[in-house]
Formats: sequence, C-alpha cells, structure tokens
Amino acid sequence: MSKIYDIAIIGAGPAGIATACEAVILGVEEVVLFEKSANHSDTIRKYFKDNKPVDKDWKGIEVTLQGNIDFDGGTKESTLNLFDDALEKYLIDAKFHTEVSSISKTNELFEIVTNTNETFSAKNMIVAIGKMGKPNKPDYKLPKSLSKVINFNILECKGNEKVLVVGGGDSAVEFAYYIYNDNSVTLNYRKETLTRPNPKNINNMMQKVDEGKITLKLGVDITSVEDAEGKVKVTYDDGSVHTYDRVIYGLGGSTPKEFLKNTNIVLDEKGNPLVDHTNLNAPGVYIAGDMAGHLGGSIASALNHGHIIINDILLNHCNLDDDLCRS
Repeated sequence: MSKIYDIAIIGAGPAGIATACEAVILGVEEVVLFEKSANHSDTIRKYFKDNKPVDKDWKGIEVTLQGNIDFDGGTKESTLNLFDDALEKYLIDAKFHTEVSSISKTNELFEIVTNTNETFSAKNMIVAIGKMGKPNKPDYKLPKSLSKVINFNILECKGNEKVLVVGGGDSAVEFAYYIYNDNSVTLNYRKETLTRPNPKNINNMMQKVDEGKITLKLGVDITSVEDAEGKVKVTYDDGSVHTYDRVIYGLGGSTPKEFLKNTNIVLDEKGNPLVDHTNLNAPGVYIAGDMAGHLGGSIASALNHGHIIINDILLNHCNLDDDLCRS
C-alpha cells in the first residue's frame, strides 16, 4: 500500500515553507513539500539582488506574525538562511526538482502526479505557488533572437550596459535601483506617475533620479521591440526610438491558469482561485501566498497563511488521524 500523506504542499516559497513547518510543529507527521526549482524560495533568489533589504512590513502595512517562524526583516541572505534553518529544524520532506503536473481527487484523497511520473496521495492539499513563477509579458512581440538581452529579472545584467527597465510596480522600481550603479538605466512606465510601489522604494529611486543616475520615461508606452544587430531597438508611442543593450521587464506575475485547470481548485470568472478568510478554496484545498490575494508580496503575510491554514485544518476541516483533530 502506497504512503498517504496528511498534507501535501506545492511550492517552497515562504508560504509553503511556513505551512510545512506549522504542520509539523502542531503534530502533523506526514507532510510532503514539492518544489520545481533546485531549492526553496526561488523568487527571492531570482528577483532579489544580493544584500537587498527585506522588510517585514510590506508597503508600510504592519503585519503581526501569528505563527512559529520568527521573521523580523533583514536581507536576502538572512531571509534565505532563516528558511534553510526552518526546513532543517523541522525535518521537512522537501522534493526539489519536482514539478506537479496534475491533481485529481479520488474519494477523500488527492492524487498528485509529478513530472517524474510518480503519484503521491494526500488528505489535504495546499497550493503555495508564487505568481512570479510566471512573469507577465508585454502584449507586443519580443524577438526570440534577443532572448539573452530581454529579461524578467536582473540576474543577467552584467554592468556597463545601457538598460531599459519597463514597469510601474515594485519589481521595476527595485530593478532600476539595484542596477543603476553599474549601468546607464532608464525606467519606462506607460502612466505619468508611479503610484503602485512601496513608498520606500519610490523614495530610494527618486533620490537617484534627482542625482541624474536614473532617467525616467513616464507617460509613454512601447509600441514595438526589434533586433538591431544584437541590441534592442525600442519604439515608443510618442514617436521616439531608442536602442538599448538590455531590456528588463518588471511587470509582476500572473496566476498560472494552465496549471490550475489540471487541479480541483475552484476559480472565479477571471480564472483566479477563490478563498475564504482561512484561505480555504474547496474541501481539503487551500491557497497560500501571492495567489491567495492577501497582501501579495508580503513575506510576513505569507508566513501567517501557513499558521492560519494548519489551524483551520485541525480545528474545522480535519481529515487527519483522530488524535490530531481538535474541537
């Protein structure tokens, strides 16, 4: 008879790690964590520059931690170390390089099929996939020949380049700020003002704009991108044309709708998961992290999701061993 897990978690970002750790802390023994990347917290590794400050209170909104992972901000490195320690301390069964391809439900069990053609059975399922795993792309065509210099994070930015950063949210503002020192940086956003980013991020960037180290091109949209002998030729709707060594898009992420279609997750008319105040989506199914729609991008909020979900399973929707269920 194959092993049956009490809880299966898809995604090893802050929300997934927190959910796994909270489950073990509260007495759930059979927990499995799936992550398609080689390590946990892939979004932090890809989109956060080395030594980037990581705030506990996202966009100035104070979040009171409810769970057992003590996070009070820090840097990219200290945050990754915190999650390293949590996974090791609570002996989480983390299956890296393992992508979930489909999920079905037979009787009371979820059958989770992975890219290795293995099937895992679980009584409860938590989906904690971050949206940045599927970055948004522009409507216009991006030449395949420029794939090495058109990016969605700053990892490939080598320095001494003329770089265009596109977007009006935190990702774009942070990208521009963290690469300005080694590159000539222009930030483009189709609207005339930046209202979405964290005020702290805007203040940091505007200081560099005032110093002449970052150029803003606001209120102008891009109409086309072309290959100009290996450089990126960008045409704007004001008629101007500029050529860059690299273009980095910081347009945020989107819900992985194709994946969700192969699950038992209930979606709204726009294809986004439905959740209640406990992050419950359907019997035995919970959504954690960015896709839950609560303070998307907040690590502290994601950690709280894990605590809320495990307590809800144990208190109200228990499908575990009798001695773990509480009333």
